[in-house]
Amino acid sequence: MDTDHSNDPIPERRSEARAVDSRFYSVQFTTEGLDSFYQFKLWNISPKGLCILVKEGSEVLNHLSVNDTIEMTYYLADSAGAFEKLKTQIKHITRNADGRFKGHVLVGLAIL
Repeated sequence: MDTDHSNDPIPERRSEARAVDSRFYSVQFTTEGLDSFYQFKLWNISPKGLCILVKEGSEVLNHLSVNDTIEMTYYLADSAGAFEKLKTQIKHITRNADGRFKGHVLVGLAIL
């Protein structure tokens, strides 16, 4: 019996399944008090929401709070320049002190 599992995929340990592929590639928005628009690649896509990475110390973090609702422009992954404007709620703002995204903050988004 072969018990070598070296080629087995690493088991998923996150609380909810992540989608490998999404309709949207990036998101752009501004809020009151900001002089410009900010655009971010979408990360950690899950069935219940999306996530963006924001560099710690970024001005945009001073203008985001959990439960804020903002109209955001979502750019489609498969159509150059195509977008949808959607009301979005900030679900969480989580510091990521270690690991792959060290020095960044994870901002969870939920399209309403």
